[in-house]
Amino acid sequence: MEITQSIRTAIIGAGPRGTSVLERLLAHAAAHNTAALNAPGTTGGAIRLHIDVIDPYPAGSGHVWQPEQSRLFLMNTQSFYPTLIPEDPSLPAPVAGTTFEQWRARQQHHPLPFLTADERAELAVLGANDFPSRALYGRYLRCTLADLLDKAPDGVTIDFHEATALSVRPSKDGTFDVGLATGATLRAHSVVLALGHIPSRLNPEQRELQASAGQLGLRYLPPAVPADVDWSQIPAGEPVLVRGMGLNFFDTMVQLTEGRGGKFVTSGGRLEYEPSGQEPLIIAASRRGTPYRAKAALEGYYPRSVTLRYFTEAALERFRKAGIRPGFDHDLWPLLHRDTLWAYYSTLVRSQPGAVPDTAAFLAALDEALHPHAHSAANWEDSVESVLAIHVGPRHRLDLPGLAAPLAGRSFASRSELDAAVVEYLLDDARRSALGEDDPVKMAIGALHHGRAVLKTAVADGGITDESWVAGLRGWFESFVEGLASGPPALRSEQLAALARAGVVSFVGPDPKFGIDRRNRMFTASSPWVGGAPVSAATMVEALAPGNRVSANDSPLLEQLLADGAVRPRLMMTAEGAPVQSTGLDVVPHPYRPVAANGSVTEGLYVLGLQLSSTQWGTAIAAEAVQPGGPVYRSGQRTLRDADEIAAAILGS
Repeated sequence: MEITQSIRTAIIGAGPRGTSVLERLLAHAAAHNTAALNAPGTTGGAIRLHIDVIDPYPAGSGHVWQPEQSRLFLMNTQSFYPTLIPEDPSLPAPVAGTTFEQWRARQQHHPLPFLTADERAELAVLGANDFPSRALYGRYLRCTLADLLDKAPDGVTIDFHEATALSVRPSKDGTFDVGLATGATLRAHSVVLALGHIPSRLNPEQRELQASAGQLGLRYLPPAVPADVDWSQIPAGEPVLVRGMGLNFFDTMVQLTEGRGGKFVTSGGRLEYEPSGQEPLIIAASRRGTPYRAKAALEGYYPRSVTLRYFTEAALERFRKAGIRPGFDHDLWPLLHRDTLWAYYSTLVRSQPGAVPDTAAFLAALDEALHPHAHSAANWEDSVESVLAIHVGPRHRLDLPGLAAPLAGRSFASRSELDAAVVEYLLDDARRSALGEDDPVKMAIGALHHGRAVLKTAVADGGITDESWVAGLRGWFESFVEGLASGPPALRSEQLAALARAGVVSFVGPDPKFGIDRRNRMFTASSPWVGGAPVSAATMVEALAPGNRVSANDSPLLEQLLADGAVRPRLMMTAEGAPVQSTGLDVVPHPYRPVAANGSVTEGLYVLGLQLSSTQWGTAIAAEAVQPGGPVYRSGQRTLRDADEIAAAILGS
């Protein structure tokens, strides 16, 4: 077989995104070389491909998914959800690998001999609807990579470099020089930036807290990947102030409780916590004053009783055919809002028949009021309100903003009164999660969850106006929907309630203000809605992921690329016409290539993953495996198709 091309490419980042590019390169190389062998002369000959994979962490799992991390850190999706391997029949067939769920099921019956005792124990009880540990998902990623390497096609060689890439610079001959921290330089015809989570500089307030901690002998733990934190430095029995009550909070919570020998036990039908005595006293603070709402118990990733009626692919196609570039607040949110209302009230009448006296009349009137063509955009909500006023009592009405801010409008005389209110909220939310498809609130959130998948397609690649991306999508909707639809397993809410009842966790309240008490050498926090003195602690943990903002990055490679003008952050225009720097790189699709400071596009340089956050929405979420009987959204395997486009471009497929 005649070799007509010899190609060298470098993938910087060996986590899931980088491994996806590697997988797609192998698939395309296999397809091309098979075609060249079977039909000589029609494909231009076979390809010889060399791939350099660069990451200071082991390939496959990368930084975030290391199998060696604590098994207490759980994924935010169930076993059936994620995949590294595409299932799109229009793409070149994978040379190896399966979805995580297929891998899980196989390991339960025929475990690989090198799996650890802890991994075997987890697999023995892990079901399709359970939430795996991040460590186990990391093992899947490494096993999948090993399988890919074992079945790599002829003509492909791969070198792994456990080192940090410090620079990528174009050479005069059109290739790139990739400089490593080891002092080595690699030459490549193309480079893929799959950088994933990168270090980020602290914001001014965080820098002040860190500096004050250094001056006063306090402990300040900045935003970090939870597996990187030395949790042992937090003393037992002392207060620790934890800012942030999103997903990183629950990692902090379990590491400082179960991770120190405490146990959750069921007693009298509810979960209780038995302390080990090694726990600190956790004081939790966030803007809402409460953690994210827990996920509902469902058979699939999306509730099957909810079908979008208004915010659909057909609706997006109507905008396209009319030549309209929609705005989020004006065009897209009203459609998704309608779906959310219908999901709530249709579930209400189904699961609570006595809540609405005349079900048929109510649903007919609500359907008419929600219909987009029935009213102008200015008054459809008024029409819905009129229908609700006739048919639905106050106790059964949906307060959508209130779902995301359950403590809004309330004041508390003391922190003990606040703690009791938060526990009540947690238990009510866990109860609703257990009801699954029969809870109206969870199905309203389920509609938002469906809508988020459609929205990812709608807003990608300039699909909405800049001003609505800045003010609407990222301005209010992102934090709103994440607090409702991106929460932890319901078990975490029950555990947090148990910890609060046990006196291990307490809360600060909404809209907290943080400061430094220099006289007493303490961090402080207080809420304007909670009476009593501010809380104080000598230790503060930022339970937040490092900021995903390229202009605030602390990555030597990204800093070099920005300084050389090889890449630039994307600027967006606000409604007032002012340019604002967005979070991600400026790129051109497809495949995604960065725009240089002078506006040119560097051929052969590609971007995949988190640094596309100004072009795509929801870049941190894993690719979605196809679920039998479930909806198939184009956004589900978008990242795998992006990787496929990069591989095709590199190989000239």
